[in-house]
Amino acid sequence: MTVIPTTVYAESTPNPVTMKFVANRMLVLGNPMEFDNPNDTANSPLATKLFNFSFIKSVFIAENFVSLTRTDKVDWGDIALEMREFIRDYLMTGEPVVLEENFEEPIAANSTDSFVEDAEPQSEIEVQIISILEEYVRPAVMQDGGHIYFKAFDEGTVSLVLQGACSGCPSSTVTLKTGIEGLLKRMVPEVKEVVAYEG
Repeated sequence: MTVIPTTVYAESTPNPVTMKFVANRMLVLGNPMEFDNPNDTANSPLATKLFNFSFIKSVFIAENFVSLTRTDKVDWGDIALEMREFIRDYLMTGEPVVLEENFEEPIAANSTDSFVEDAEPQSEIEVQIISILEEYVRPAVMQDGGHIYFKAFDEGTVSLVLQGACSGCPSSTVTLKTGIEGLLKRMVPEVKEVVAYEG
């Protein structure tokens, strides 16, 4: 087995209890995955091992990064280096981050499984909303260690799902209302409000 030299660096996120660990290679293809319970990590050997640390509350894996949410028992200043080295060492083993074969069937946006995807658009307005999220919102949210998905559009209200660093973030409400809601209202006049659910 060829071992690919791997580097990992830590980045703070707007959510003070979540830290983003960025690798120099892709970790997953397709939809990100979020694990809030150590008993539900069978699809990710890396998530299983990360939950062995008692201070890890949730694990979010996307493209080239892992966002970890800690408990209140510790500070990032005490554990960030340890977690960075642990993730790097794990990636250097060549072991899988996720078991891709377990994800052949797409999972609906209202599923309780470990990841979601945009709901199937039912109208031209929903197609437009998803396109705006994809182009303008998702890249910024992923930069902050999170992810956002379209859930529904009903009577002027857009429902979104927040994952990763965005989930439970104190500033996510402000971002949602002043940023995303404002953008969608300007670009899609039918949008009156944006609400979010944690993934």
